[in-house]
Order: sequence, then structure tokens, then C-alpha cells
Amino acid sequence: MGLRVLAVDDEADFIETLVKRFTYRQIPVTAAASGAQALELMENQDFDVVILDMRMPGMDGMTVLREIKKRHPLVEVIILTGHASVEAGMEGMSLGAYDYVLKPVDFGELLEKARKAHERKKLNEARSNQG
Repeated sequence: MGLRVLAVDDEADFIETLVKRFTYRQIPVTAAASGAQALELMENQDFDVVILDMRMPGMDGMTVLREIKKRHPLVEVIILTGHASVEAGMEGMSLGAYDYVLKPVDFGELLEKARKAHERKKLNEARSNQG
């Protein structure tokens, strides 16, 4: 099973670009415009990696991250954060995020981190299936 991505960001142009770039590489990607929408999608679909913006109206990224880790502990999360809030990336990692990427995003870097996060998820699933 290949990598399945959920991209969560309230910036429509940014999400549209991410979806195009993943789709171009034949990586299934679903977009969510809010944290609540992302959590709803995750109840009905399986994702390997969530790319999660920290700053969104309504439910912020940290709240969404906590919920994802509570409900879907094996799903890996990559945080998107601005240069001014590297602390948010570090805090997210302490809550179980795989890694963080600074905006504006270098897509090559994001893609590489998504692939590595997917590998880690597969390893963790194999371990949990053994135990």
C-alpha cells in the first residue's frame, strides 16, 4: 500500500498547490480546510501521513495534533509552521509529530519527510501487529 496523505490548511491556494504536486507524483492526497474537517475525514478514510498547518481559525493545529494522536496513534503528522514559530514545530514534535517544515514550503523537503514518515508508520504497524 502506497503513501496516503491528508493535507490540512485553511489557505485554499496553498492546499490546491500541494494537492497538484502530490497528485502529479501519483500520491493519493485529500485536502481539508480545517482541523474539524480533517478529523471527520479520518473517521472514514485511512491516511498514513497528515500534513498539518499550525495556524488555522477554529481548531488550531496543536489541538488537531492531540486529537489525531489520541484517535489514530500510528498516523504520522508533519507540521507546517511559519519562520516566527519554530517553537510550535518543536512543541508539536514533543506531542508526537514526526517532524515540521517551515513555510514557505520546499516541496522536495516535504515530500522526502512524508516518505520517511510513511516508512516509520509501516514499521510501527508491523511492530504493533507482532505484539
